[in-house]
Amino acid sequence: MPLPKPPAQKASLLSAAEFDSQAAPRPEKRSLKPAAAAEVTPQPLELLDSRVAAAVLPPPKTAPTPRAPAAPAVARPRSKPARGTGPAKLFVLDTNVLMHDPMSLFRFDEHDVFLPMITLEELDNHKKGLSEVARNARQVSRNLDALASFTDAQGNIDAKAGIPLNKTGHKDAGGKLFFQTTLLDVDLPAGLPQGKADNQILGVVRALREQQPGRDVVLVSKDINMRVKARALGLPAEDYFNDKTLEDGDLLYTGVLPLPADFWERHGKTMESWSQGGHTFYRISGPLVPALLINQFVYLESPGAAPLYARVTEITGKTAVLKTLRDYSHAKNAVWGVTSRNREQNFALNLLMDPECDFITLTGTAGSGKTLMTLAAGLSQVLDERRYTEIIVTRVTVPVGEDIGFLPGDEQEKMGPWMGALDDNLEVLARTDTAAGEWGRAATNDLVRSKIKIKSLNFMRGRTFLNKFVIIDEAQNLSPKQMKTLITRAGPGTKIVCLGNLAQIDTPYLTEGSSGLTYAVDRFKGWPHGGHVTLARGERSRLADFASEVL
Repeated sequence: MPLPKPPAQKASLLSAAEFDSQAAPRPEKRSLKPAAAAEVTPQPLELLDSRVAAAVLPPPKTAPTPRAPAAPAVARPRSKPARGTGPAKLFVLDTNVLMHDPMSLFRFDEHDVFLPMITLEELDNHKKGLSEVARNARQVSRNLDALASFTDAQGNIDAKAGIPLNKTGHKDAGGKLFFQTTLLDVDLPAGLPQGKADNQILGVVRALREQQPGRDVVLVSKDINMRVKARALGLPAEDYFNDKTLEDGDLLYTGVLPLPADFWERHGKTMESWSQGGHTFYRISGPLVPALLINQFVYLESPGAAPLYARVTEITGKTAVLKTLRDYSHAKNAVWGVTSRNREQNFALNLLMDPECDFITLTGTAGSGKTLMTLAAGLSQVLDERRYTEIIVTRVTVPVGEDIGFLPGDEQEKMGPWMGALDDNLEVLARTDTAAGEWGRAATNDLVRSKIKIKSLNFMRGRTFLNKFVIIDEAQNLSPKQMKTLITRAGPGTKIVCLGNLAQIDTPYLTEGSSGLTYAVDRFKGWPHGGHVTLARGERSRLADFASEVL
């Protein structure tokens, strides 16, 4: 905003009366608009009053009044139904739901939650220990204690009215919490033992449906057999879906978008292009821009024309900037002797070698090159470019078969058997240096291993990694909470790479939709300092590729 012009002459001093008159309020100017509005609006306002309309308007003209009974005012609220309209459902929670997600009490929107007493007994039995289940059980107990502290004047809980779930600050929870305070006697089929906890919960659900016939009473359980038994008895049962990031794993963000065949014809007229730092940039505008995300890879391959491989680096309004990639399939751009063998591997190496990308996720089938490319990029940036001080590798220790028991040694030695994939890839990378000779390769191997530290997942709490290249292998076996714990360990200058195959989940209660790797990919898409690539083709061997397809 430009400054006002300086005064051309000196100002004269105001007298006291003039100063007071200027400082006083000016009601005449402020009242102009209300006065004008009062002159214009009285007649429309009076038409809204039924008594005035009946007295002023003649009887024949009152006929249109039923036709205009404030139709817009009634239609607008009904077009978007309110959250609390209709009877709220009553969800009976199984114990495994609470131990799976301690905040599940507050995830049912405006619906009510009912806890049988046998659920509280099972929570009490599982609260001891240092496992994740025990920690979740203790967290649920603390949540219930905070809710149960809201009592009436006599210090009692009103069992019939229930406890509002938003009392502890969870505004999304609009329902109420009900505890079982009386014995519900229901006859179950003779084949079901009465003393089993699952059957007691089924009896509670049936009793509630008989007591409240006009209300939907639904059992929520993570136990498949429990849901099967409930449906066999004619009781509605559902899985707990709030922990699932995606309903279908095929809808997961791939990080790659093929461009339409008429891309140049539709966007060439308004396109701007320039070269900088060995890369070509294209600024495009059109219907394709809303479908793009930052750090998403796009490609266009057409016969008889040069292919286009680019990455989205900027989205501003209705325009986006595409940056061409470095070709890592050529030997001159090899990363620690490793070159890309397909299009997705080239995309992944462009992300791994970019210092501006702090968080990278790579998914793909077995043998697609995730670990090998990540190790090669890490060694190149640790030993050649000195961008990071060392490589830290960790993974979830979930056995495929029977557990072999405790392993001897310190942390490094205990994690050794779990890091067979690391050793296999280091052998491949060590063979790339053919000119150094036997002694040179041995020295290089010792230097490489001195820069790689293997850490256990159990001791990550509270750590901070400074200028490290962190590799989280087999990340599909992590829960969303464990994934958050690991990613928040990153300090300044640290890059974290998560590798995994969502088709090989070994952790119980985790699926493709609820895995921590799926959670991280979905939450980080579009972040300017993160990227994701789904590797589509395996490059290990023809045997491994065929086995991953047909088995």
